[in-house]
Amino acid sequence: MSQPEIVMYSSRFCPFCVRAKALFLKKKLEVEEILIDQQPEIRRKMMVESGRHTVPQIWIGEQHIGGCDELLALDRTNKLEAILDA
Repeated sequence: MSQPEIVMYSSRFCPFCVRAKALFLKKKLEVEEILIDQQPEIRRKMMVESGRHTVPQIWIGEQHIGGCDELLALDRTNKLEAILDA
């Protein structure tokens, strides 16, 4: 079974983005990373799509996961696997 598309808006200097990427790397998941550094139009698009202004903002398939804290909480409670398998 193939993995769902994972999209993460991030910044080069964001420690939360690094933590989220590390989790995906540990799970051997491919992530499309969209850097918002010095790209206000892309940041605006992220804000419109997510309703949030902080990074990372993560989508798995069509589902908006949220940021690093939400991602790590899903992993801790074993709910991330269910989302990935859906």
